[in-house]
Order: sequence, then structure tokens, then C-alpha cells
Amino acid sequence: MYKKQMTAQKFLCMAAIIVSAMFFLYTLGIMTDLYDSLYDTMRNPNNVTQTDVPGSIVYYNMQEFNRMFLMYSIGQILLGLLLYITNTHSRRRYYIGNYVATGLFVAGGLYNAWFAHTYIEIFKAQFLQVDFAALKEHAEMWGTLYTESTFWFDLHYLVFALLLIVCVLLVVNAVWKVQLMKDEAKLIGEGRRIAG
Repeated sequence: MYKKQMTAQKFLCMAAIIVSAMFFLYTLGIMTDLYDSLYDTMRNPNNVTQTDVPGSIVYYNMQEFNRMFLMYSIGQILLGLLLYITNTHSRRRYYIGNYVATGLFVAGGLYNAWFAHTYIEIFKAQFLQVDFAALKEHAEMWGTLYTESTFWFDLHYLVFALLLIVCVLLVVNAVWKVQLMKDEAKLIGEGRRIAG
């Protein structure tokens, strides 16, 4: 039974790093379409309310969020690496550091999923208020990107669903590990009684 659990443990720690990297890449990509389509609509950098396209201010509204989002994604990667630093991927028996690393990764994942969903939905609603007729006219005139797609906003459902699945499985793995350690301690105790 330990062999199956150890295999699952290694897989989950690797999955934690992979989904954290996906989170990081997502933070780099979320502003791509907004930059390509909305940045040039604001003709006066000193006054972003002067725009060719009403509603394009969403691009500037998202700047501070995206900076924080990027920092949080780096933090999630570091929490994933903490699983490796504490040897959570290879330990037969867990110690306090392994539980702390697992708990921190899960807490970070839950917070980041909540944070992302809350703010991305707000900014998606703002994006949908853009005057798309004016944006199309601007794109045709200046040769910039025209898009009404909410792909980058909607992609957070996939990215954070994967992160949450890994978080749940890390908790399940920790519970499984505790049960195996208890069973092992019980067997050792029974063996000592028989031998004594």
C-alpha cells in the first residue's frame, strides 16, 4: 500500500509545480488581447479617460490587479517548490514540515482561486461594456487587433479548476499518509507485544 501512496505522492508534487507554472503563464497571457486591442485607443497617456473607444479604460483598470496576480503566481510556484524542499515528494513518513508545506500550498491555491475568480469576473464585466462598434472602427483605421472574445477571462476556470483539484488531492494524500503511518505503528506495536 505504501508503494501506491508514494507513487501518488510523487505525481502530486510534480502536478503542483505544473499547475503553478500554468498559473504563472496565465498571468502573463491574460492582458495580451487587451493590450493589442485597447492600448492604442487611449491617445493621451496622461489622461486615460480620453479614448477613441468608450470602455477601453478596463485595460488600465486591470494593471494593478495583474501586477498582484503575477506576484501571487510566483508565490504559488515557490509553495510548490517548498513541497520538494521538505521532501514531501519522497518521504516515506511525513514530519511537521511536510504537513506545513502541504497546508501552505493548499491555502495558497484556495486563496489564489478565490482572488482570481472574484477580480477576473469584475474585469470581464467591464470588458463587455466596451463599445465594440467603436473598437472595430478603430481597429480597421489603425490596423490593431479587434476582438470581442472573453477567452483569456474564461480560461481562469480551467487553470484554477486544475489548481483546486491538485489541492484537494494533496489533502487526500496527506490523510492517506497519516492512515498508513498509524497502521504501520499499530503493526509494529503488535509485533513487539508478540515478540515480548
